[in-house]
Amino acid sequence: MNQDLKIAIVVIAIILLVAIIESSPSQPSTSLDAMMSGNTSAATKTTTDVKSSRSEKSCHHNGIELKGSVQFVDSFPDLKIKYVSSFADIDVEFVSSFPSNCGQWQVVSSFPDFTVQVVDSFPDIEVKKVSSFPGMN
Repeated sequence: MNQDLKIAIVVIAIILLVAIIESSPSQPSTSLDAMMSGNTSAATKTTTDVKSSRSEKSCHHNGIELKGSVQFVDSFPDLKIKYVSSFADIDVEFVSSFPSNCGQWQVVSSFPDFTVQVVDSFPDIEVKKVSSFPGMN
């Protein structure tokens, strides 16, 4: 009877572990499949890919890439922003040319990549002006 109880506990523990791993959004099912088949290198690679994608912050907001040429408008913007001095969503560096990195914005009067309206309340994102190291926070 004691051995049957141990087996039942182990089976229940395995079922719970599999359920937790499969329901976790941070770990793809391919990692679980690789571990079950004994292919630990594939499981390690997949887990590493997930960790690296978490450390890189997306430079997008509502499908808008937050780099490039920007035009400031008074109505119908793509994004509403609020300038803050701390705890910003993105640090923005205004450049005169080649806004190629995340958080680098070039102000233009025509043909912008996206439009922005500065507001005092209910912004889509909060922006901090910086002179170096732009990017998502």
